Amino acid sequence: MKDMALWNEGDWIAVIALVVLGVFLSIGALIAGSKKPEFAGHPKGLYMLFFAEMWERFSYYGMRALLIFYLTQHWLFSDGKSNLIYGAYTSLVYITPVLGGYLADRYLGQRKAVLFGGILLAFGHLFMAFEGMHGITDAATKQADPAINIFWLALALIIVGSGFLKANISVMVGQLYRLTDMRRDAAYTIFYMGINVGAALGTILVGYLGQRIGWAYGFGLAGIGMIAGLIVFVLGKKVLLGAGEAPAPLSRNTEMAVYGSGLAAVAVMWGLVQYQDVIQTLLIISGFSLLGWVLYQALKLDKEPRERIFAILFLIALNPLFWGLFEQAGGSFNLYTDRYVDIGGVPASVFQSINPIYIILFAPFFAMLWQWLGKRGLEPSAPAKFALALAQVGLGFLVFVWGAKSVGMEAMTPVIFVFLLYLLHTTGELCLSPVGLSAMNRLAPSFMASLIMGAWFYMTAVGNFVAGKIGEATGGHDGVMTKDATLAIYDQIGWITLGVSVVVLALSPIVKRWMHLDTLRDADHIAGEGELGEPQAAGTHPESKGA
Repeated sequence: MKDMALWNEGDWIAVIALVVLGVFLSIGALIAGSKKPEFAGHPKGLYMLFFAEMWERFSYYGMRALLIFYLTQHWLFSDGKSNLIYGAYTSLVYITPVLGGYLADRYLGQRKAVLFGGILLAFGHLFMAFEGMHGITDAATKQADPAINIFWLALALIIVGSGFLKANISVMVGQLYRLTDMRRDAAYTIFYMGINVGAALGTILVGYLGQRIGWAYGFGLAGIGMIAGLIVFVLGKKVLLGAGEAPAPLSRNTEMAVYGSGLAAVAVMWGLVQYQDVIQTLLIISGFSLLGWVLYQALKLDKEPRERIFAILFLIALNPLFWGLFEQAGGSFNLYTDRYVDIGGVPASVFQSINPIYIILFAPFFAMLWQWLGKRGLEPSAPAKFALALAQVGLGFLVFVWGAKSVGMEAMTPVIFVFLLYLLHTTGELCLSPVGLSAMNRLAPSFMASLIMGAWFYMTAVGNFVAGKIGEATGGHDGVMTKDATLAIYDQIGWITLGVSVVVLALSPIVKRWMHLDTLRDADHIAGEGELGEPQAAGTHPESKGA
C-alpha cells in the first residue's frame, strides 16, 4: 500500500468514496437489524430495493466509466470505433427493458425477472475481467485474440441483464404502496438517491482501480458489487411482502422457456454489438415504424387526445438530440478529459461521478423550484423545460470550448471547465428526464400508456447511438481523436442545439395548447404513475402562466 504521504488527489477521492460506502452499508445493516416493519416511515422493503439498486448502479456505471479506455487502451480499437461501440452498447441497454418488462408483466413477475437479470449482470461484469492479450490481435502472430469473444459476451450479458432488471426493480417500489399512499413520491425520491449514490461511488472506485491498478481489478470490483446486490435482494425477499410475484401461477416449463428466451437474447446481442451498422439500420426502421404507428393511432382519436399525442411526439423527437450530446460524457468527453485536461493525479474515469453527485445535490432544489413557481402560476410548461434542457446542454459545450481556447490550444484545458460542463448538462437533464417521464404519464391515453413509455425509452436508446456517431466523428478520417477536431465538433453541436432550443421555446405555447392540461382527468392517467425509478417531475400545473 502506498505511503499516505505520497497520496495524490485520486487516492484521497477513492478513500473518501470508500468511507462513504462504508457509512451507507452501516446504515443498511442498522435497517436490516431492526425488528420493526418500517424504518423512518417507509416499509423496509424500500430500503432493501434501495441497496440492491445501489449495487447494480455501482457495477453498471463503474464499468461504463472504464469502457472507452478499455476499448482504446487495451483492445486498441481506434478512438472513432471505440466511441461507436460504446454508443451501440449503451443504446442496446435502453432497448432490452422492453423485452424484460414484457416477460415480467406477462409471466415471471418482477422479483424473478430482477433475480435473473442480476445473475446475467454478475456474470457479464465478471467476464469483463478476462483481459486476454493486449490488442485485438497478437502483434507477434497476427492472430485474432479469442478473448475478444469473451468481451463481446460480457457486453451482451450486461445488456440483457439490464433489460430484465432496469425497469422491473423500479416497478417493485410502487408495489409496496397503495396508489393513494402519499408516501409514494418520497419513496421514489429515496430510491432515486440509491441510483445516484451507486453511480457516483461505483464510478470512483471501479474507475480508480481499473485505471490505476489494472482492468481486471476494476471490472472485478464491478462484478463483486453486482453479486452484493444479488445477495441483498435474495436475503431481503421477506420484506417485499409479496411484491413482484408472478401475475398468475407459473409452470416450470414456462419459467424455463422465459429464461431460455433471455439466453437467446444474449446470443443476439453478442452479434449486434459487434456490427454497429446493423444496429443503426434496425433503429431507423423500427423507430420510424414505432412513431408511425403512434401517429396512425392518434389520427383515429378525438381532437383533444389526438393533439396530446402530437405533443408527446414533439417531446419524444427531442430525446435523441439531448441524449446524443449528453452521452458524450462516457465516450469522447471521457477521452478528451484523459488526454487534454489538467486533471492532476485523478484518473479521468473518476470525473464520471460528477453528474450523479450533482443530481443528488440539485434534484431536491429543482423539485422545490417547480413547486414554488407552480404555486405562483409561473412554472414553465413541459416543452419550455425541454427548450431549457437543450439550451443548457448546448451551452455546456460552448462554455467548455471557450474555456479550452481561452488558455491557448497548446495548453491543457483547466479542469474547472469539466465541472462547468457537467453542471450545465446535469441541470439540463433535470429539466428533461423526470419532466419527460411525467409528461408521458400524464398525456398518454390509457390504452397506449405502455407503448408511449416504450417509445420514450426507445428514442433515448436512439440518442445513445447518436452519441456514438458523434463520438466517432471526433476521431476524424483516421479514427484518432485530436484536440482541434473535437473542440470544433463540440462548438458546432453546441450552436446547433442552442438554435434548436430557441425554436422549441418559440413553439412551446402551441405544444402546451396541444396538451390540453385543463381538461385532463384521472381516467387519462397511468395507474401507478411514476413507477419507473425516476423522481416524478413537479406537477404540470394547468394554471401555469409560463411559456
